[in-house]
Amino acid sequence: MVLKYPEARRDESIIDDYHGTKIPDPYAWLEDPDSEETKAFVEAQNELTMPFLEKCAVGTKFHQRLTELYDYPKYSCPYKRGNKYFYFYNKGLQNQDVLYMQDSLQGEARVFFDPNRLSEDGTVALKMARLSEQCECFAYGLSGSGSDWVTVKFMTVADQKELPDTLERVKFSCLSWTHDDRGVFYNCYPRQEGKADGTETTTNLNQKLFYHVIGTSQSEDILVAEFPDHPKWHSSATVSDDGRYVLLSITEGCEPVNRLWYCDLQQLSGGITGILPWVKLVDNFEAQYSYVTNEGSAFTFRTNLLAPRYRLINIDLQSPDPSLWTTLIPEHEKDVLGFVACVNYSFLLVNYLHDVKDVLQLHQLRTGEFLRTLPLAVGTVVGVSSRKKHADFFYQFNSFTTPGIIYHCDLTSETPEPTVFRQVEVKGFDPSDYQTVQVFFPSKDGTKIPMFIVHKKGIKLDGSHPVLLYGYGGFNHSQQPSYNVAYLIFVRHLGGVLAVANIRGGGEYGETWHKGGSLGNKQNCFDDFQCGAEYLIREGYTSSSKLTIRGASNGGLLVAACVNQRPELFGCGIAKVGVMDMLKFHKFTIGHAWTTDYGCSDNEEEFHWLIKYSPLHNLPLSSSPAPPYPAMLLLTGDHDDRVVPLHSLKYTATLQHCVGRRPGQRQPLLIRIDTKSGHGAGKPTAKAIQEEAHIFSFIAETLGLSWRD
Repeated sequence: MVLKYPEARRDESIIDDYHGTKIPDPYAWLEDPDSEETKAFVEAQNELTMPFLEKCAVGTKFHQRLTELYDYPKYSCPYKRGNKYFYFYNKGLQNQDVLYMQDSLQGEARVFFDPNRLSEDGTVALKMARLSEQCECFAYGLSGSGSDWVTVKFMTVADQKELPDTLERVKFSCLSWTHDDRGVFYNCYPRQEGKADGTETTTNLNQKLFYHVIGTSQSEDILVAEFPDHPKWHSSATVSDDGRYVLLSITEGCEPVNRLWYCDLQQLSGGITGILPWVKLVDNFEAQYSYVTNEGSAFTFRTNLLAPRYRLINIDLQSPDPSLWTTLIPEHEKDVLGFVACVNYSFLLVNYLHDVKDVLQLHQLRTGEFLRTLPLAVGTVVGVSSRKKHADFFYQFNSFTTPGIIYHCDLTSETPEPTVFRQVEVKGFDPSDYQTVQVFFPSKDGTKIPMFIVHKKGIKLDGSHPVLLYGYGGFNHSQQPSYNVAYLIFVRHLGGVLAVANIRGGGEYGETWHKGGSLGNKQNCFDDFQCGAEYLIREGYTSSSKLTIRGASNGGLLVAACVNQRPELFGCGIAKVGVMDMLKFHKFTIGHAWTTDYGCSDNEEEFHWLIKYSPLHNLPLSSSPAPPYPAMLLLTGDHDDRVVPLHSLKYTATLQHCVGRRPGQRQPLLIRIDTKSGHGAGKPTAKAIQEEAHIFSFIAETLGLSWRD
């Protein structure tokens, strides 16, 4: 197929100088989302893409089947506040999950808060939800059209009466109640020129920490922490289990390190009235410290200090010298210590990641002693509900083929044994028809990379199967097994195989694994992913022409970089909300926080890292010899204020100009730009189903796949 792409003006006069290297930026005008020219470009692209997607042969069947299989009940773990239980529930196809309340676990469930009533199209989402300690008041944050901006509101619990209190300009914020139920700590940004609705590109700087007292206006809120000399710092306040202390975690960027300050609220004779007298327990960015619990002044933290796979340490605020810190649970020789929670006063619920599979254990709080391993199949703990003062806890499990099992464990019984509290089954889907295997393939430098492969039982490894290879590889984020209906339809009805590669840059094996794929080592991510593709071909799962790679955000960067480097290796590339301009990403919204993973072009050494793989800057010149590109579909949203749309717009314009005009380029190079849509969080169910149907219709159409009943 040959498509005629929209003409986009090239301004050859725009040339940036990076440390003596001249870099053209002919589509810099697309950085202005409000210009008529940009709006016309977006409209022209959608006028090309949407009819193509709507006409794909399997589109209607995929959308219908996805709607059928997505229509199953979805629950969160119950959690207790005061004498009430709360949980989120979605009947199946509701655009947003609904919060329910009940008097006991067996009591009648009543709707407590339903975000679906806030907008007809489901684009207003509940981003934050915090019940006060005595369960008198509910603080909740709403976002519109997928933006990261949040408006915080309040409601009484007893009669669900909305309070007039409203907090604006909230973003990347904590929401932490003091135990007297008097108010909350939260973060917000100063007012800026221009709009702040999620379509702007203005950089986010000078976040501050405030305390809001219920019943007052935001203009009266008390500034408790600010960092005028460090505009890129972010902070998050946590009130300790006993309500006595507030801990302040300060970060700069996305690296897993933080400063740790605290304030003893009992020492404030007049209450919270201004900047708090913070005690700087840790005042450097050398390691991460996450609060677990405390007994008086003796605190327990999870840390990667001298432990890239993390450990638990105890620090007594009365004797804070680091030489007096003690190890409660040492670093494991291979597994990564994940979340840790205190339950029933004297126990720790401890999670480990063992070869990308979750393990859950009980330990003694006082000694750290291991007590037992809790039952868990191969998969992921996606939710935990526990509190120090509660004797029981819940945990939720899923996997590639298991939609959700919630377990309940009561530690007051003589032989506490988790029992199945709730199990979800999807009608029309039999997990026993499928199998999941984990393999370890060698990367370019010999490092063994884990990869999950999911397929129907009994397939022949004859190279005939379409494969969807998914990856991320960044920001210490691990890609664990998860239930995805669209992926299972691809396996069942398009004869596909799903592969998830746990490439470096993620957190699958701790900080060493993360650093092995960040900054000057970023090429390792691309090498790992490409070697994963070669493994799938070599072992007979697929061939290059039937191999699709997919990723989002940092994973969108991964897909575009790999297509640029090895276009002949793939049949199709799906790059969603990707970071494509590695020389300028730090200039927009929260992009400056990513320099801890990528580096920054303002630094000469780091510029030379970035220019080697930046997707926008490594497309072949239209005049140079190059192999044809695979089919490519980029996706972005007009309200994505995380990875702003200009990344995908500039890359698409360049891709169509440099590659799309070549006589040998037969596969489409398209972009889908959604409206009232952001980076992904809070996306309504209807939009999510439509998007997945379009993606897999595109894959099927361009790879020549037919529907199998």
